[in-house]
Amino acid sequence: GQPFEIQIRTAEMHRTAEYGIAAHWKYKENLTGDDNEEQKISWLRQILEWQRDMTDNQEFLDLLKDDLNMFSGNVYCFTPDGDLKNLPNGSTPIDFAYSIHSAVGNKMIGAKVNGEMVNIDYEIKNGDRIEILTSNNSSGPSRDWLKIVKSTQAKNKINQWFRSQNKEVNIERGNDLIKAYCKTKSINLEEIMKPKYMDIVRTKYGFKEWDALLATVGHGGLKEGQIVNRLLDQYKKDHDEPITDQQVIDIIDKNAQGQGLISSSKSGVIVEGMDDVAVRFSKCCTPVPGDEIVGFVTRGRGVSLHRTDCVNMINLPEMERNRLIEASWAEDQSSHEGKYNTEIVIYAHNRVGILSDLSKIFTENDIDVLSINSRTSKNEIATITMAFQINSTDELNNIIAKIRQIDSIIDIERTAS
Repeated sequence: GQPFEIQIRTAEMHRTAEYGIAAHWKYKENLTGDDNEEQKISWLRQILEWQRDMTDNQEFLDLLKDDLNMFSGNVYCFTPDGDLKNLPNGSTPIDFAYSIHSAVGNKMIGAKVNGEMVNIDYEIKNGDRIEILTSNNSSGPSRDWLKIVKSTQAKNKINQWFRSQNKEVNIERGNDLIKAYCKTKSINLEEIMKPKYMDIVRTKYGFKEWDALLATVGHGGLKEGQIVNRLLDQYKKDHDEPITDQQVIDIIDKNAQGQGLISSSKSGVIVEGMDDVAVRFSKCCTPVPGDEIVGFVTRGRGVSLHRTDCVNMINLPEMERNRLIEASWAEDQSSHEGKYNTEIVIYAHNRVGILSDLSKIFTENDIDVLSINSRTSKNEIATITMAFQINSTDELNNIIAKIRQIDSIIDIERTAS
């Protein structure tokens, strides 16, 4: 006799065998799906039937092109080998090239659609057969391509190419920008460009190599002034002239007798009996031009300038109050050189996009944000602390006024300690 095979299976097993695991899952979850999904599945079954029934490949392709319009959200096209590609509506041959491989897109010099040459901004239609023309002599993508492509994948790969290919140029440009900035500000570049200072600044901005930092400055990701000021800060930490205990005693005595000399510092601050070397801004309350300020004579670190509403100054022990010294901002606004660090605390109802809205305001006003720290309470109140650099209280008040206009903002206050 002949071998005879009998398959015994349940209805569920039959459904899985005939229609696949997706149908099995859908049945188990008791999902009905929407009409559009069912329509697409029916359409795929119909395509398979057409392919079996037709012997003329061109006739089948023409029929397929007309029917593909049901997927209006995307465009479906083919490689010369017949592989199907799914791209966003409005895609161009550039999008198609990068969907194959980044090397194909980077070396692309032209394209054929259905055997005919087309412009690179040609809008691909359903059923088109795309052939990408490449050359090893290609100079790479153009920045204009970013205005043409539709797919995120293509945009990312084009941007990646520019970052890698132009690295050497950006390094050189970044180096030139830093040199020019130092020359403009009369800063000795050799003094601040020590390996120790460079490593600290590089690490602060999250770079593994100094060249990577220079490249970022070169293509505009960081401002040269930011880097130079950070290097200068590190240099000053090593070269500050400490005030002696005897000088502290003398200054306190003069201050008590009202005989202190008035001296104007380069940073735009007038203090009694002190020179610019010994004056520093406190980090607890970060005073800026326009704030009412007071000086506190420390031992070994000169005079620390505070806002008069600083919590540390308000709660200063009585025995330490004889160290307070009068200080004020110079009337000549031109003496207020550079930027001043400040910090604010923002209270807001938590929502998606609030940090983006805040960052947009600082970017539009060309303000360097040093840090952002955000935390959210159980009742969905966000507390956002932002440190940044400004020129004066006028600029600070302007920024605060704009922040208050953001939806969900409850209150804003400056840190006082």
